[in-house]
Amino acid sequence: MDHGARRLGVEEELLLVDPDDGRPLGLSASVRDAGEELDGEMRAEQVETGSTPHDDVDALAADLSTRRREAARAASSQGAAVAGLATSPVAPDPLRPPPGRYGRILERFGPIASEQLTNGQHVHVEIGSREEGVGVLDRIGPWLPVLRALSANSPFWRGADTGHASYRSLVWSRWPSAGPTPVFGTPEAYDASVAAMVETGTVLDEGMVYFDARLAASYPTVEVRVADVAGEVEEAVVVALLARALVETAARAWAAGEPPASTPVEVLRLAHWRAARSGCVPGHDTESGLLVDPRTNRAAEAGAVVHALLEHVADALGPDAARARAGCAQVLAGATGAARQRRVFAEGGGHTGRGTKAVALDAVARCAPRP
Repeated sequence: MDHGARRLGVEEELLLVDPDDGRPLGLSASVRDAGEELDGEMRAEQVETGSTPHDDVDALAADLSTRRREAARAASSQGAAVAGLATSPVAPDPLRPPPGRYGRILERFGPIASEQLTNGQHVHVEIGSREEGVGVLDRIGPWLPVLRALSANSPFWRGADTGHASYRSLVWSRWPSAGPTPVFGTPEAYDASVAAMVETGTVLDEGMVYFDARLAASYPTVEVRVADVAGEVEEAVVVALLARALVETAARAWAAGEPPASTPVEVLRLAHWRAARSGCVPGHDTESGLLVDPRTNRAAEAGAVVHALLEHVADALGPDAARARAGCAQVLAGATGAARQRRVFAEGGGHTGRGTKAVALDAVARCAPRP
């Protein structure tokens, strides 16, 4: 596919909160009933939006903005608000056992499921065949930790700063079926791996195969699942642009017969942990601001690794390159979701309890502004 023809879509999980004090509110069912094209998740404090497929990035941005505003309208009608927070800074109430499939997951996985109040951004990128899709999966894995770092938007967990830029990533990694994947080589090998996981009787079904990137079950897409949900639409758009460019770059390499990197899954897991811990901005210790460079599998300064990503996908970005570079430059300058949350926390009263409320309400204000 030529640049511009590869369509992409974005799913966003948003947090439902009290508009006065930022507490998570379990009103998903009534909010979905009051809105249009809203889905639920495991916890009742979440709603999910999903764009239609787009090849034009401005159209994607407009679509995401419209869907966020619709989610905000529906939430407001039920006494709630929506926030682009990947974890809740305010501790939620205990989970009430949901009915159906989610209830069975809760029964089997216990606290791994009951504590899973996390919100991500999933990017679907069009593929021409399952063969191409597996070729893409085999080649994008080493770069996905960089997307995780760029999107980091979850430093707080149950009222406290975790010291991580993306604590959602650590919570999500508790699922035994989550994480990076080895090189598959063929769709048959991919399918055999998924089938073997299901046949263990551990996961309920194929929907619980939570690879960092996977072949979508219902669409002809590769689904990239590593990003925290973004605080603002433009941040989500930059992540989506980079995901599409990674897929396009990998598809071209597959078509040209270039072999994938043989990075061990163990190294990929460490790269993802480093990305979740550090994000892209130096912090209070000498270990922060470092990422694992996919070219060397060694720790390197985050800015150098992000620039390596931009060079890796430069041809595939095409006319969107300036937008992607500007977004990455903002992150490297300190304008990250995690950094903003920490700043608002400190300005809002810090550990007095007012700080986490301030973080939640700031996220509400930025999530779905009026046009």
